[in-house]
Amino acid sequence: MTAIEQTAQGKPSRVRRTPEETRASILAAARTEFAAKGLDGARVDQIASRAKANKQLVYYYFGSKDELYTAALESTYHEIRALERELDLTALPPREAMVRLIDFSLDYLNEHREFIRMLADENAHGARHVRSSEMALRTNSPLLELIAETLDRGVTGGVFRRGVDPLELYISIAGMTFFYFANGLTMSAIFGRDLAKPQAVASYRDHIVRLTVDGLRP
Repeated sequence: MTAIEQTAQGKPSRVRRTPEETRASILAAARTEFAAKGLDGARVDQIASRAKANKQLVYYYFGSKDELYTAALESTYHEIRALERELDLTALPPREAMVRLIDFSLDYLNEHREFIRMLADENAHGARHVRSSEMALRTNSPLLELIAETLDRGVTGGVFRRGVDPLELYISIAGMTFFYFANGLTMSAIFGRDLAKPQAVASYRDHIVRLTVDGLRP
């Protein structure tokens, strides 16, 4: 498919892109726009402009703005879950596996603030897009299974206590990491400490690792 692109000099040039490339470009642009402006504030024409695609192609590939928003959320969830699977926690001793999961969650959110903004916006809309997305629900299941397997190995090895619910543990880790970055600006202002400094993030990382690992001990 042929699409009109802008050169670095601002002059139009015809660049041939495959349908897959065009769709991916629209999706990437949508993630950026929705993260910055939310579902209500984002505009399809701005998404099309950012993707250097015809506005009609947005509707052709995704149907509607709402469906594009769902696809952007699904893409975000798919990305983070794929990275979590690459951690290969099963190859690590249980304690080290849990520390790596915390490190990953903290680092990912620190580097991908757009994920925080998109989740906040989706929660503001009652999570109706995620709730109706089979893909988003499927991508969460492997992670819980991975945590459950790590907990079981820890119990067998005598380093973790019995009875820890995998979902509750995941929520605890996600909550401690998500809240830090989602509310970092307000907390920094209120408490007079720059929580965005690398030293502050590193100190908080050690803090939540100790809390989590100590809480899992028999």
